[in-house]
Amino acid sequence: MKNVLILGANGQIAQIVEQRLLAEQPDVALTLFLRHSDRLQQLAANPQVTLIDGDLTNFDQVNAAMQNQDVVYVAMVDHTPNNVITNNVIQTAKTQGVTRIIESSLLGLYDEVPGEYGRWNHEMVKSGLPAAIHADELLAASGIDYTTLRFPWLNDRNEVKYDLTHRHDAYVGVSGSRQSMADVIVKIIADPTYLKNDSVGIADADTQGETRPVY
Repeated sequence: MKNVLILGANGQIAQIVEQRLLAEQPDVALTLFLRHSDRLQQLAANPQVTLIDGDLTNFDQVNAAMQNQDVVYVAMVDHTPNNVITNNVIQTAKTQGVTRIIESSLLGLYDEVPGEYGRWNHEMVKSGLPAAIHADELLAASGIDYTTLRFPWLNDRNEVKYDLTHRHDAYVGVSGSRQSMADVIVKIIADPTYLKNDSVGIADADTQGETRPVY
């Protein structure tokens, strides 16, 4: 079995990932870590699932959840003071021998979003940008195989449709579906070498040129 820990497991994208993993990857055992595990009570009887109540800012709780895991997905953007979430994840991964981290982030980390949309996006996210930038830097310096996922503005379209851009590329697109974001995560879990040690932008290229999110 491949043991996968999802931190912040009640998020919308996280739940799509969980549903797809349970349907598509029978060799995966899921540990789902969230503040109130009763929110995912519908999964409690599934033999592939372990539910854990916990707080990502609590080192001991994250460390306990990290035991015997192969892959960890951090299903939220780290906006915490001093990046306590990312630091907890990195340190507990090192302690427990976890070799693959996937972490959610946002577009604009490298001033890579062009045009009017880039200007508007920066205004919208600038308060949380320094912490997100530093989280990406911590992962890159950690020595652990990682992927930073730079999500666009999201929509609930029932489609998987996206292009990827990499760390030194201009970001392409302004919006994308949560289904598309989940698809990238599911692919990484299936093949942990995919997008290893990379920071990827994910968006629907057909939305390129728009000046505001496309819902």
